[in-house]
Amino acid sequence: MPNMINRNAIPTLKKLAKGYPVVTITGPRQSGKTTLAKFVFKRKPYVSLEDPDKMEFANEDPRGFLAQYPDGAVLDEVQRCPLLFSYIQGIVDQDKRSGLFILTGSQQFGLISKITQSLAGRTGILHLLPFSMEEAKAGGILPKSLDEILFEGLYPPIYDRKIQPSSWYANYVFTYIERDVRQMVSVRDLAVFQKFIRMCAARCGQMLNLSGLANDCGITHNTAKAWLSVLEASYVIFLLKPYYKNFGKRLVKSPKLYFYDTGLAVWLLGINDAKQISTHAMRGALFESLIVSELLKEGFNKGLARDIYFWRDNTGNEIDALIEKAGSLIPVEIKSGQTIARDYFAGINKWLAIAGAAAGSPYVIYGGDDGQKRLGIEVLPWRNITKLFNKI
Repeated sequence: MPNMINRNAIPTLKKLAKGYPVVTITGPRQSGKTTLAKFVFKRKPYVSLEDPDKMEFANEDPRGFLAQYPDGAVLDEVQRCPLLFSYIQGIVDQDKRSGLFILTGSQQFGLISKITQSLAGRTGILHLLPFSMEEAKAGGILPKSLDEILFEGLYPPIYDRKIQPSSWYANYVFTYIERDVRQMVSVRDLAVFQKFIRMCAARCGQMLNLSGLANDCGITHNTAKAWLSVLEASYVIFLLKPYYKNFGKRLVKSPKLYFYDTGLAVWLLGINDAKQISTHAMRGALFESLIVSELLKEGFNKGLARDIYFWRDNTGNEIDALIEKAGSLIPVEIKSGQTIARDYFAGINKWLAIAGAAAGSPYVIYGGDDGQKRLGIEVLPWRNITKLFNKI
C-alpha cells in the first residue's frame, strides 16, 4: 500500500501490539481502520467478517475458524461474530504472545460490550477517526481553504477515490442507516430517522436539548435518547460534557453536540458548495466542531484518554474547550473569523479571573492566517493548531 497516507496513530498501534495479546481498532466506518491494520500488520492473514461465508464459518464453528490462524490474524468487523470473543480469550490466555489478534469494528455497542465481557485486560484499544488536518497536510491532500475543509470533511475515501463529497456522503448515510442503525435499534420509519440526523446537524455546536430535538422530529424523548446513543456509538456525533467544578457560579449541565466530521454535517445541512459556507449561519459552529474534533483525534492517535470539556455559567460566560492537564485547565476559545477582534479575548479573560490558580496557558484558535500573542493569550491560526498539541 505505497500510497497510504501516514497515520499518526501508527506508533501507538505498534506499542499496543507489543503490550497486549489483542489490539482492537475501533472508529467510524470508512475512517481507515482496515487500511491501517493491513499496513501495520501486513504479515498477518486478513479476514473480513462481512464476507457471508467467513461470517457463517466463524459463527457456526468459532473454534475451527480460529484454528486456521495459529499465528493470529486481522479480523475485520469482528462484532458481527460475537462468539469469537470467548474463544479468542482462551487462545491468548494459553499462547501468551503479544499482538496475536488485531480486531477492528465500527460499532461501539457490540464491540466494547464484548470486550468488557471477554477480553478485559487482554486488549489495547485504539480509536481511529478520519484524517486529522495534520495527516492530510503531510499527505499533500489538505484542501487549500478552510471553507473547503469544512465542506469536504476528512474521510479517507473522498481523497483516495476522488469522489464528489456530496455523492459520497449521500451513499454513506444511506448505507449507514441500512446496515448499522437497524442492527442496533428498531427504526420503523427511516425518513423520520433521516430527519433526526439532519436536525442534529442543525444543532451542531449547540447545547443539547433532548426534549426540543424530540418534539421537532415528532418522536418520544426516549426514542430521541436511543437514536442519539446510536449516533454516538457509530462515531457520527459526540457530546462534549460541561466542566463540573463550580467556580462560584451556577454551571450549565447539558452537553454540547458536535459531529466528528464536518463534511457529513455540511451534507446533512443541505450545503451544496464550499462557497456557500463563507456566509452560512452555521459556519462558526462547523469551525468549532472541526477544531474540537481535531483535539479529540490528537488524543486518540496518541492513545491518551484526554479530558476535554466546555465551560459555561448561568450568566453566559463560556469557554469553548477546557483541556485538563497535570492539575491545570487550559482554556481554548474557537473563533471562525479571519480577523482578530477584541471580543475574541473577552470569554478567556473572564474565565481566567474566575478560575485563578487552576487556569493553564490560554489559547485562541481562529480562522485567519497570522498568529500573535496579546495580553498573555496566544492566538493561533487554524493551520497551526499543532502548536497547541505540543503544549497539551
